Amino acid sequence: MEAFLISAAAIAVGEIGDKTQLLAIVLAARFRRPWPILLGILVATLANHTIAGLVGAWVRQMLGPQALRWALGISFLLAAAWALKPDTVEDDPKPVGHYGVFAIALVSFFLAEIGDKTQLATVMLAAKYPSLVSVVAGTTAGMLLADAPAVFLGHAASERVSFKAVRIVSAVVFTALGLTTLLAI
Repeated sequence: MEAFLISAAAIAVGEIGDKTQLLAIVLAARFRRPWPILLGILVATLANHTIAGLVGAWVRQMLGPQALRWALGISFLLAAAWALKPDTVEDDPKPVGHYGVFAIALVSFFLAEIGDKTQLATVMLAAKYPSLVSVVAGTTAGMLLADAPAVFLGHAASERVSFKAVRIVSAVVFTALGLTTLLAI
């Protein structure tokens, strides 16, 4: 349960103001069909975070306990620094042909999540916690907790949320994870 809750909280906070959340807002504003967008985000996140979780589990098996502790602690601290950097969406998705909203959300979200801080956080969390299912379920729940309101409220919510404050809270969460990992004996 700890792995699920920490994974969900870390990703939910880390996702706010992230480029994939901004992508969710763009998709919602463009298509105004929240349910296929959310389903696309769910499937894309499950696929992407399962792959990331498998990489994290592999890292856990390859490194000894001390090396893993240091690698994770430093990685969480780097994620904290990364969280302070504002994200932007570089490309406004323009559908071509007759692909549905679900397919557009699925593909664009899966690709946008590759190398994203939430994907890398999933790798780190899966390396830290032995329950892959709990980590992937938690990171997916966290992603939906952050992105569902963005999809339903669309662009209007983005004007009311202080993304700078959210980035600071996210940095504090990742710093706490890093320090507790490094200071664990």
